[in-house]
Amino acid sequence: MSGHSKFANIKHKKEKNDAAKGKIFTIIGREIAVAVKEGGPDPSNNFKLAQVIAKAKANNVPNDTIERGIKKASGENGGADYKYMTYEGYGPNGIAIIVDALTDNINRTAANVRSAFTKGQGNVGTPGCVSFMFDKKGQIIIDREECDMEPDDLMMIALDAGADDFTEEEDSFEILTDPDAFADVVNALEENKIATVSAEVTMIPQNYVTLTDETAIKNLQRILDLLEEDDDVQAVYHNWDE
Repeated sequence: MSGHSKFANIKHKKEKNDAAKGKIFTIIGREIAVAVKEGGPDPSNNFKLAQVIAKAKANNVPNDTIERGIKKASGENGGADYKYMTYEGYGPNGIAIIVDALTDNINRTAANVRSAFTKGQGNVGTPGCVSFMFDKKGQIIIDREECDMEPDDLMMIALDAGADDFTEEEDSFEILTDPDAFADVVNALEENKIATVSAEVTMIPQNYVTLTDETAIKNLQRILDLLEEDDDVQAVYHNWDE
């Protein structure tokens, strides 16, 4: 991530999502349901649930909404049976794209994902075709203007909680963690009343690709927009340097 700040992109995406806050709540609600079904309702004994709760708090999901989701998933009728699916493929000019979905209808989701790639002149590949170009990491972004703490003090809080790396950018701080340490680091920041712009376990590209062709950019944006509009899609990762 050296020299590549995602702060502006994340702020833009959050502003876009503010108009569709319901989708964020739906995404996290599904993740809570699956985590509870797989590991039970206690986040201290359910690592995946602890990760989802940390993500929920970073997205300003109210505590009572989180608790209702856990309670609902713990009941006899825990809702639909969702499955995690991952799709990998290529956009224009070989841009690598990974799509994480959580669906109760695999055939529908697969068709929608394939259609999105096709409409943007891309194609879905085989499992593993692009994931080797990414590293799975907990990523936490903090707005520099919203943080009163000295950078060295913030770095020590993050590292003491288990973070792997701390980077200062002109407008933000970026904290990277192993996925296993993500929830601990988010909780440490919360205890110190440090607000985050974004906090999630994500796929970070090892290298970024710049596009200059306007048609390629337009087609890639179409793929990304169609995927992000799909209710089954939880997250989209790519190595385009926007």
